[in-house]
Amino acid sequence: MVSGPAPRNPWIMKRHRAGTVPALLVALGALMAGSQAAVAATASAPPAPGTGSATVTVTASSVVEALDRGAQPLRTVEPGGDTRDLRPLDRMIGDARVVGLGEATHSSHDFFALKDRVFRHLVEEKGFRTFALEASWSTGLRLNEYVLHGEGDPRRIMRDEFQRDYLWWNNTDYLRLVEWMRAYNVRHPGDPVRFMGDDLAWSGPELYDDVGDYVARTHPESAARLDELYRGLRPTVATGPYIDQYVKKPLAQREEMAERTGEALRLLKRQAPGGDREAYDRAVQNATAIDRTARQYAFDFDDPAQEAASMRFRDEAMAANVLWWQKHTGTKVLLSAHNSHLGYETMDPAHYPKMQGAFLRDRLGAGYVSVGLTFDRGSFNATGKDGVIRRWTLGPAEPGSNEHTLDRVRHRDYLVDLRTVGAPADAWLRQARPTRSMGTGYPDGPYDVALARTHDVLVHLHQVEAAGLRDR
Repeated sequence: MVSGPAPRNPWIMKRHRAGTVPALLVALGALMAGSQAAVAATASAPPAPGTGSATVTVTASSVVEALDRGAQPLRTVEPGGDTRDLRPLDRMIGDARVVGLGEATHSSHDFFALKDRVFRHLVEEKGFRTFALEASWSTGLRLNEYVLHGEGDPRRIMRDEFQRDYLWWNNTDYLRLVEWMRAYNVRHPGDPVRFMGDDLAWSGPELYDDVGDYVARTHPESAARLDELYRGLRPTVATGPYIDQYVKKPLAQREEMAERTGEALRLLKRQAPGGDREAYDRAVQNATAIDRTARQYAFDFDDPAQEAASMRFRDEAMAANVLWWQKHTGTKVLLSAHNSHLGYETMDPAHYPKMQGAFLRDRLGAGYVSVGLTFDRGSFNATGKDGVIRRWTLGPAEPGSNEHTLDRVRHRDYLVDLRTVGAPADAWLRQARPTRSMGTGYPDGPYDVALARTHDVLVHLHQVEAAGLRDR
């Protein structure tokens, strides 16, 4: 178990909401008493032609009955074995080129294991070839070198890269996935799977080396200027300490650093591509990733409006990275991130104005599909207010929440297409109500979420268990 303080990082922080633990547990007594009474719920239903607007009151039982008709049972979250229960997901995904598969916590085994299982299935049945993670661009490149060519030790790479705000990804489930990807490529060298990171908190030394080598090789007259612009920026310490040191710099210094990375990118773009267009495109993308990291830190995090703008910048940049990768590799992408990043509506507009899923939908239309995950009870890892990482356990979801009704469906675990579910569940799903959504810190949430306005497909799990974090 990882423990110890996690310094505040305004770039990637997840806020705590006081007093949520008791609220999340208040339903336990009633559920243990075995009450099955229908809970009244109000849903806005479309009016009949010529009747004007109308509000229809429906019962939770009728909503559950409609969900029962649309729900497809999920056999297991664990990878391996028969995947016929995932065939309905194939139909729901259709011809999408990018599929976002979310998580309601940042550290529950069941969410991570399901991503592994779904990716393997999509590789075999739908031609997907990239697993994308909410991790930095350069981190993804390091893991991709292992997945494609066997370079490096994945345990060492994960230990090096998944630090601080990314430490949740250093778990046994993702290690198993990465090792499966490598084994797959050994068997299929001509049609490999790939790993990418779409985030921007960290630009590793590999990016600076690639850009510098490209300029030195193709435009040596610009090499000295590039070195000057990147002076002092190439990391010389590990991921966690580098981020810690960066966010503590004065705003004026962070702005000056972003000016230099922007000029370096413009210098590269002014150069002719030459004969190796692929190398040029890669160098420009890596210089773009460096610039995005610097620009992400060049906001004034003491100004709420600037902080919100930084979060919008981040989600837009993550979407842009996925789009670049999908275009240049031509592969279908399974994108792993928190539900909030993959959905269409933000659950916290004051702090997160527009999410990655909305940017992807803007660009891809139906070529992007968002799959959200919910759970009724269980455990997860998160950092407490005291800075200590611990395992948190929640009882059954409280009445009035989305999960309380979702868990009454006859299947223990299931998936449902939110776009085609019948009445009255369709209207019920379009109403915002309390929904569990935990980030890196806890207490956090619940937040009001309208599931059918936020995702295309939903996977509901009855119970989850905390992920197995690897030793640091």
